[in-house]
Amino acid sequence: MGQMHTPAAAGTQTLPLKGMRKMIAAKMSESLQTAAQLTHHAECELTALQARRAQLKAAGSQVSLQDLLLLEILRTLKDHPVLNATLEDNLITLHGPVHLGLAIPLPGDLLVAPALFDAEQLDAEALALARRALVDKALAGKLSVRELTGATVTVTNLGLSRVRFFTPILNVPQVAIIGLGGVQRRLQRGADGNLVERDFMGLSLTFDHRAVNGAPAADFLDDLCRRIEQGESS
Repeated sequence: MGQMHTPAAAGTQTLPLKGMRKMIAAKMSESLQTAAQLTHHAECELTALQARRAQLKAAGSQVSLQDLLLLEILRTLKDHPVLNATLEDNLITLHGPVHLGLAIPLPGDLLVAPALFDAEQLDAEALALARRALVDKALAGKLSVRELTGATVTVTNLGLSRVRFFTPILNVPQVAIIGLGGVQRRLQRGADGNLVERDFMGLSLTFDHRAVNGAPAADFLDDLCRRIEQGESS
């Protein structure tokens, strides 16, 4: 007798893992198999940064809250160079320039994280322009191999979702990836004793424990939160 096959349920689809999706899957598997990954979570109040964004908007600026967050990340990385690093062949390389990888979703449930080169040299306006240009280039499928492989640290943003905290997977050989989570509005008691509404964002930092210990990673998140809550981007 021949082997009997159970027919697929109505509406069931089988999708082959191929092309770019297969490459992404292989990269993610390699990352988890080769790096000792650990994630810290924190949250920060956005009031000061939102006020800074409102000032810029009133002056006609196109700088977004995301751009201000990226700017604070870049400034914090300058003081925590151990996270702007790669680990290959048992050699940790601390990079001077910050080639900031930006995780960009593409149609078809695909994802790329191209590098914004020398991002630490950009002010808020230049960063906003460069970020938008990189996103447009990614969506047009015109990224170069250098852009796709040249990042030294990555940021991934789920800020428009309800996901507060998550566990980003490293883009090996990078040793750190920063996740921007969703925003939650809560009542806080102000200095005058009255209740006021405040927005809080979740932050996640996945790092390679082979290259970075838990305390320096926590110091980075603490410093980043302080900078965001001071809202001094310009």
